Amino acid sequence: MVFKRLLGSLGVGGPTVDTVLDAGAARPGGVLSGRVELVGGTVDHHIEHIGLELVARVEAEHGEHGESEGVVAFDRHAVGGSFRLAAGARHEVPFSVPLPWETPVTELHGQSLGIVLGVRTELAVAGARDKGDLDPLTVAPLPAQEAVLEAFGQLGFGFRSADLEYGRIGGTGQQLPFYQEIELTPPARYAHQVNEIELTFLTVPGALEVVLEADKRGGPFADGHDALSRFTVPHEGPAGPQGWNALVEGWIQELVEHRASYGSHAVYGHESGLPGGAPGVGTAVAAGAAGLAVGVAGGMVAAEVVDEVGDFFEGDDEGDDEGGDGSEGGEG
Repeated sequence: MVFKRLLGSLGVGGPTVDTVLDAGAARPGGVLSGRVELVGGTVDHHIEHIGLELVARVEAEHGEHGESEGVVAFDRHAVGGSFRLAAGARHEVPFSVPLPWETPVTELHGQSLGIVLGVRTELAVAGARDKGDLDPLTVAPLPAQEAVLEAFGQLGFGFRSADLEYGRIGGTGQQLPFYQEIELTPPARYAHQVNEIELTFLTVPGALEVVLEADKRGGPFADGHDALSRFTVPHEGPAGPQGWNALVEGWIQELVEHRASYGSHAVYGHESGLPGGAPGVGTAVAAGAAGLAVGVAGGMVAAEVVDEVGDFFEGDDEGDDEGGDGSEGGEG
């Protein structure tokens, strides 16, 4: 989906800009490529800067005051600038930029998880800056991430929801100002011990760091505190004859049965932040024989999730553009 916008900061007759992402999902730590297409307005303009901003919709805990949602920018790249765009002229700027390794996953097996990411283009012209419309960013899991999720599915876990939490997981090497939580429902054999397991990927170039949090029912855990544990596996998978299923089952057993062993893996806490608010997206998922099979529920299909991306971000930052009057033109 491509959004077009007449730059409000330049008024009627200003240039228009499209950002076209290459087809297919990106991957954490991979490359995001595409092109920025500009069409000159009624007069010549000097383009000073073209930048890309990666943004995410995140949730924040406010203690007794509940939760809120807002927008967080988590990466920026300069992709071009300092050229003259003649009136009516067309100009194309190709780009290829790296994605952070901790970029959240937005889909599994081609189905949306309800995570909202986007790419916003910033154009600086004659001292004015304008943040254009948002292009939805789709991110598929790395093979190792997909293998972990498949293993949970094979072990009988189901997908409940996924969201982005503003804040940090203490004691980890987390780089982004938020982290992704994937909530999994337990099979019957674990249901008496935990309500759910929350999974977070903190990926680095050489390995996949997996943080698991057990929302417990009591039993071997101390009352009032969830249990967290961290595990690391190379991107190529477990060494030796052990498969992904056996590896993940070992993680689960340690998390729910052997609290005494947490000393070697550490117990981590959460530090929350305070972004603004916005509506949410609901999803529900069932576990299939091939792994976690994703489905969207609550009257919202995947295409509507994509449509909401643009609506949400346009409403959030419209009044923040420098020199902008909040008006839009061109094609939607």
